[in-house]
Amino acid sequence: MLELDLLKEYQNWLDHADAETQAELLSIINERFYRTLEFGTGGLRGAIGAGTNRINKYVVGQATQGLANQLIKTNDINKPLRVAIAYDSRNLSPEFARTAATVLAANNIKAYLFESLRPTPELSFAVRHLRCAAGIVITASHNPAKDNGYKVYGSDGSQINPETADMILSEINHTDIFHGVKQIDFDTAVHKNRIEMIGKKIDDAYIRCVKEQSVNPLLAFNKGKDYTLVYTPLHGSGNLPVRRVLKEIGFTNVIVTPEQELPDGDFPTVKSPNPEDKAAFDLAVKYAVKHNADLIIGTDPDCDRVGVAVKNTNGDYVTLTGNQVGVLLTEYIASQNYDKNNKNDKIKNGVIVKTIVTTDMVRGICRKYGLEIEEVLTGFKFIGEKIKEYEQNQLNGQNENKNFVFGFEESYGYLKGTYTRDKDAVAASMLIAEMALYYQTQGLTLFDQMQKLYEEYGYYKEDLVSVAMEGESGLENIKEIMNKMRVAIPETIGGLKVLAVRDYKISRRTDMISGDVREIFLPESDVLYFELDGGNHFIMRPSGTEPKIKFYLMCKGESHQEVGEKIEGLKKFASSLGYK
Repeated sequence: MLELDLLKEYQNWLDHADAETQAELLSIINERFYRTLEFGTGGLRGAIGAGTNRINKYVVGQATQGLANQLIKTNDINKPLRVAIAYDSRNLSPEFARTAATVLAANNIKAYLFESLRPTPELSFAVRHLRCAAGIVITASHNPAKDNGYKVYGSDGSQINPETADMILSEINHTDIFHGVKQIDFDTAVHKNRIEMIGKKIDDAYIRCVKEQSVNPLLAFNKGKDYTLVYTPLHGSGNLPVRRVLKEIGFTNVIVTPEQELPDGDFPTVKSPNPEDKAAFDLAVKYAVKHNADLIIGTDPDCDRVGVAVKNTNGDYVTLTGNQVGVLLTEYIASQNYDKNNKNDKIKNGVIVKTIVTTDMVRGICRKYGLEIEEVLTGFKFIGEKIKEYEQNQLNGQNENKNFVFGFEESYGYLKGTYTRDKDAVAASMLIAEMALYYQTQGLTLFDQMQKLYEEYGYYKEDLVSVAMEGESGLENIKEIMNKMRVAIPETIGGLKVLAVRDYKISRRTDMISGDVREIFLPESDVLYFELDGGNHFIMRPSGTEPKIKFYLMCKGESHQEVGEKIEGLKKFASSLGYK
């Protein structure tokens, strides 16, 4: 009766309070229920709590029922369906994973559930290794502690494509959140073998594949014990696998930041568990100074992104950007595999794949080492799709036998190899440590090597302006800004002339000088890409996983000072667009 009394009192306030108070009361309900969490290629992501605009066991159950319906409708009914499920260290991740497993089991779909938290890239690997029809990982990646999420992977181990996401969304929309979701008791499902707990065997197979990505395996075996590095998992799922792979290839002097070692969904030592945030490395730097470490590595909660800090010429620890690490890894992998006579099958017909918002500095590296470069839309799933495309072309005997060498995105995601189809911070941590050790044998730090690359390939600088816009009004503001730039294309941006505009929403590139219009052969996406004079770029898009609008600034020039000034000009332009 208490609940009824509360509802009655709430209605009493709505009926009699002044307009300002009524508006506040309505906003409480509106924020929780004004929309359902958007399900797309990145799945669901939002704040934990009750309501359709929150992530909770009911929303997770409904999403899983939608996935189950889609799988049943699109697969052979005579073949058993299997789905792998993993989760990270976020609050309620284990509970949401169990919810997903029981809904699948109730639909007679076998669920392979990891016994404890695992990295997202291992889930991608498990989908392929266990020949599953799909995969689920409960994570909100590097979002704030208040959030959690639900990501779906296809049978190829990549995040689902837009068409599959639309099919699942349709099924979700036709599923009553309370009465349309099938249920079974967890222990009963385990007893009936509809849920199987997995762990060590998958771990061992995954780590074997990670270690195969080593470029110079004997280097760490012989000299890794003398190299000191600090590692922080930022309270996430990377702690065990990253330390394991580093130890097994020869890095035995790894200092783990103790305050950030164990899983904790509250992430109490950082404002944001994001290796893109310099402040996330504050504790690690303290231990690096104490032990005179050569390198600092940090991974995000689901261990698909990795950040790096190194000593500069003054001996101070500075963080490298995702673009810089990607450039360093591209040069390292390409140079170590390079064969002038094209005799090395690993590099022959090799391709580097990057996203459209990732640095162009790698173009010079690719030219030097005879590699092709391909661009895809923002999101690692599109890099995964390229790997699948290359493999299918080879199976079909097509002449264009491209080989995937390396893929990366500016947001700290890297992949070498095809054992998984998502960015992998476990393998990337191994490669970064190996690369740093290699350049140390050449008398260089990673900071020194980066300066050498600038001198060889030109001075590049990238930056990201990311503006949070919470709530319904925030989403409307983002739409207004995007529409404004589509309707009134500026002649200059940050003092640089606009040469062409790519609107990926309508798949069209318009040359602003000649008026020539050409089709863009990439999936539709709400992205505006301004090509500026001098090989500079200004790109804007709404985030696919957070209530944010993002501005990507990409500049090149003859010196660090010149590109820095250009970046500042683009930042000022972004701030003039009227975001609130």
